[in-house]
Amino acid sequence: MHEDSRGNECSWSIAALAFMLFPVEAASSVSKPIVVVGSINLDLVAVTTKIPAVGETVLGTDFQTHPGGKGANQAVAAARLGYPVQMIGRLGDDAFGAQLRANLERAGVGTERIATSEGSSGVALIEVSSKGENSIVVVPGANARLTPQDLAANLRLIRQAGVVLVQLEIPLETVEQLAEICAREKVPLILDPAPANDLPRNVLERTTWFTPNESEAAFYAGDESDDSKKVAEALFDKGCSGVLLKMGSRGVYLAHERGESEAVPAFSVTAVDSTGAGDAFNGAFAVGLMQGKSPRDSAQFAAAVAAISVTREGAQPSMPTMAEVEAFLKDHS
Repeated sequence: MHEDSRGNECSWSIAALAFMLFPVEAASSVSKPIVVVGSINLDLVAVTTKIPAVGETVLGTDFQTHPGGKGANQAVAAARLGYPVQMIGRLGDDAFGAQLRANLERAGVGTERIATSEGSSGVALIEVSSKGENSIVVVPGANARLTPQDLAANLRLIRQAGVVLVQLEIPLETVEQLAEICAREKVPLILDPAPANDLPRNVLERTTWFTPNESEAAFYAGDESDDSKKVAEALFDKGCSGVLLKMGSRGVYLAHERGESEAVPAFSVTAVDSTGAGDAFNGAFAVGLMQGKSPRDSAQFAAAVAAISVTREGAQPSMPTMAEVEAFLKDHS
């Protein structure tokens, strides 16, 4: 991989904001890939009757390994829906790395831009209860070595993207640089702010869609109320221009800074494992935008994808195909 560490000042304009708040026409975006910049992990999943409290030991009922990482999950979610996806990330030179790369390729994700670092790949330790609740500890491994230099080496790909997805399981300086590049190149950026971490205002201002779940929204907005409108307005005050609040069984609240907002209801399903549901939503939301859907219709499409995912075990193994989503929407019309 050739590295180019050149930096450029970002320019921001109302025209760029208008471009990124609305999906491009399907005819012009069909050849533009979704680019995911993010983490790639191996999930070590223990199934228990309940999530243990601090100091408590519980017996597990099952143990499985699944490919994961929020970045890889979102890439697989989009690829399983049949849309072209390229991923920028890092894997370790261990056995996990080879396994994870092969899995991404089987799912249809382009892996040519995934570099290899010495040492371990990322790992997530996941506890899943019989009610579908989960508790997760992430060990970054090679993900911590994804730097702004990796972005510089892949600048041409980012410029060609129809939309870019990013999360916070990679170094914050890389996320900041990516936000600057996307704003400069007028490429829409969807930021999943997980795990919650302090973000500079310039990252929020350069993000097209900010997609926290309820706990993350409370962290960033400083408001733990159930008033979605109030929480969204607090996020706008922080610099956000487009907000998607992911509220689980309560659905999604979609809002634009200019005052437009609406609730998108969730689909009623029996949850088996909620791991990766938010990632399924983000990957599908990006696909919806690239297909020319409105933000509202894209959110409804993504809610269907997330609903299907929670009825299955694992993160990436739970991601549905387009045919499965179309059948689900027909049954839940």
